Amino acid sequence: MYELYSKGQIQERVKEIATEINNTYGDEQLTVIGILNGSFMFVSDLVRQLTMPIELDFFGAKSYMGRKRNPGIHFTKEFDIDLKGKNVLVVEDIVDSGNTMFIVLDNFSGREPKSLRLCTLLDKPTKREKIVHMDWIGFEIPNKFVIGYGLDYYGLYRNLSNICVL
Repeated sequence: MYELYSKGQIQERVKEIATEINNTYGDEQLTVIGILNGSFMFVSDLVRQLTMPIELDFFGAKSYMGRKRNPGIHFTKEFDIDLKGKNVLVVEDIVDSGNTMFIVLDNFSGREPKSLRLCTLLDKPTKREKIVHMDWIGFEIPNKFVIGYGLDYYGLYRNLSNICVL
């Protein structure tokens, strides 16, 4: 295991992304939907840097068990917020194949939000199978299995404050 991004590098990039999001939305209310489980640390750090009124919830979508992809996408938690007419920011930990985000964004767009944007901490473009537009990307990473800062391996290592290659 070796470090890919330190806690300091992550926090600096989160601040940069938050500044861009603040500039995009100004004082408009924003509905932030974090994708569980991996995004919880990123969402927590990000929303504390946002200056507009925030409505926050989480949505569960699962496509991996350890290093293996499950057949299909499983929704594990729904949210109670009505997205119709709202500015919605989906926050994800990592986009690799794009399959999960493609299905999640399609699901959310059917709920008629005013705007729908995606912010991901990590982008792994070499694994892409579905094209997904990402409005904010923290870091582009190589085709390596990563853990820490919310990302796990069989439920372990989410608590690391840095991102490491396993």
